[in-house]
Amino acid sequence: MSDLLKYRRVLLKLGGEALAGEGGFGINPRRAEEVAHMVIEIAEMGVQVALVIGAGNLWRGKQDGLDHGMERVTADHMGMLATVMNALALQDALERAGRPTRVMTGIEVRAVAEPYIQRRAVRHLEKGRIVIFGAGTGNPYFTTDTAASLRAMEIDAEVLIKATKVDAVYDKDPKTNADARRFERLSYIDALNMRVGVMDSTAIAMCMDNDLPIYVVNLWNDGILPQVVKGETVGTVFSGYATA
Repeated sequence: MSDLLKYRRVLLKLGGEALAGEGGFGINPRRAEEVAHMVIEIAEMGVQVALVIGAGNLWRGKQDGLDHGMERVTADHMGMLATVMNALALQDALERAGRPTRVMTGIEVRAVAEPYIQRRAVRHLEKGRIVIFGAGTGNPYFTTDTAASLRAMEIDAEVLIKATKVDAVYDKDPKTNADARRFERLSYIDALNMRVGVMDSTAIAMCMDNDLPIYVVNLWNDGILPQVVKGETVGTVFSGYATA
């Protein structure tokens, strides 16, 4: 199976909503199990998988904190801790499904996870363990998208997969605009100029500077992750190539 792979080490970025319960809030164990099986599917193909997961299902710093006068640093630290909760929930689902998993965090919470050390993370991947990076970069003012780009670079991932609820990037909302243009490929510069909402500009710029391709795909499309690691044309790809 590994002969069919284009990418053998990937960073999968998930929103916290991937684990959400009713109304997009909280952690639904069944959703965690569904995500775990998707991740295990590509791990069993021989892919080394690392993940970064957001916290939108538990805490939204702007809506829940900043809009009510909370200090930005405090709101961001609360968001980091929320990502650790999501990481632990996903780790539990993965290990109950039989896949060894490690959670590594950008801020120290040694009672529940390992502190992030780049060499140790790579070693875990080489041993076939799934690695989940929690607590973002460990610094306020940085999103989990940026954390995903940073960790992808540090572990020498070959691609960053941004798994969302949309199947691709469009020039306008396809739900309300029948003439919306769907992009199969965007250059990093085009994506930045368009201010695509699917990923923040710092994360895209970091991938551009390091020539790391980004796939934007719908996590819930059947078989989407195997298609990505085989290099098939799915979703929208951000790369150094011009718009197509």
